[in-house]
Amino acid sequence: MQKELMTLEELRAKIDRVDDALLKLLNERMEYVHAVGELKNISGGTIYRPEREQAILARLKANNRGRLTDLAIDALFMELFAVARNLELPERVVYLGPEASFTHQAAESRFGAMSTYHPIGTIEGVFREVASQKAKFGVVPIENNSNGIVNDTIQCLGLHDLRIIAEVVVDIHHVFASTTDDLQKIKSIYSKDIAFGQCRKFLDDFGLSEVEQIPVDSTAKAAKLAAKTPQSAAICAKVAATMYSLPILFENIEDDKSNKTRFFIISNFDNIPSGQDKTSILVKLPNTPGALVEFLNDFDKAQINLTKIKSHIMDGASVFFLEFDGHKEDKKIKKIFKKHSNSIKFLGSYIKEAEDIWS
Repeated sequence: MQKELMTLEELRAKIDRVDDALLKLLNERMEYVHAVGELKNISGGTIYRPEREQAILARLKANNRGRLTDLAIDALFMELFAVARNLELPERVVYLGPEASFTHQAAESRFGAMSTYHPIGTIEGVFREVASQKAKFGVVPIENNSNGIVNDTIQCLGLHDLRIIAEVVVDIHHVFASTTDDLQKIKSIYSKDIAFGQCRKFLDDFGLSEVEQIPVDSTAKAAKLAAKTPQSAAICAKVAATMYSLPILFENIEDDKSNKTRFFIISNFDNIPSGQDKTSILVKLPNTPGALVEFLNDFDKAQINLTKIKSHIMDGASVFFLEFDGHKEDKKIKKIFKKHSNSIKFLGSYIKEAEDIWS
């Protein structure tokens, strides 16, 4: 009853007091983070520890008794983690460009607003920048549940001695954006070729299927062009429309509302076990009858859950991209790695963000 009788000024005064208390506590937290950073400088430890961050988030969600949802806790504390890391060691992050792409969105979801971001034109370029230590982290797509595995990423994982240190799954939503309010006056639509197909039903329903479709390199470029071209529109990501001040007329126009893309974060260090890990490897087996069956049987005997197996051609030879539950330091996994050491290239053990995006 007392809360209902409080005036707006009284409520704002209480919010101000909470904000002041939060600021004091956040600065106190940063002092402890700084102390941890000094210890890591002595020991050579890595600033970014995804498994530690996930453990903190899990604890906070379990203890939460207020209005904050799990997603809200993720958003608030992931940004807090990023701020803390950047105060200790500013992070340079490269990603498959351009700006305002879904890969850019995936990068910012992990490294926050304070990190320094650089779009790179190719997946090979992202790997090259991280391998040469010009950037600490790289973000690249690995698969989409509508379009499959990204072969360039598999090729680069095979060629470079880097590690997958995290995965990020992003829901792919498209918007229809234009400076023209009247759909009948729109003469052209810009987008990436694949996005037109992903939004076919929307185009049909609104009588836009016969409008000229102009394919461009990215949906971000589509937004940029539509913002400058009269009587045009773009099918793009919301962040791209926002970046180029392009009014959004319709949101979530994709045919498949479950469309997801999975991204890898790559760097030059290994994660420690978290208890909720996934491991990725490349396997090149001898060209002998039953070699693949024997290899897979070892996982079955060890009761290791294989979650993905895809075949690829690298340098004219057949290789397999495998993923399974567990960490490379797990006893039963180490046994398999030892037995097949000549056939396995370890790519990374990292926190499992989600079940397979195909399920």
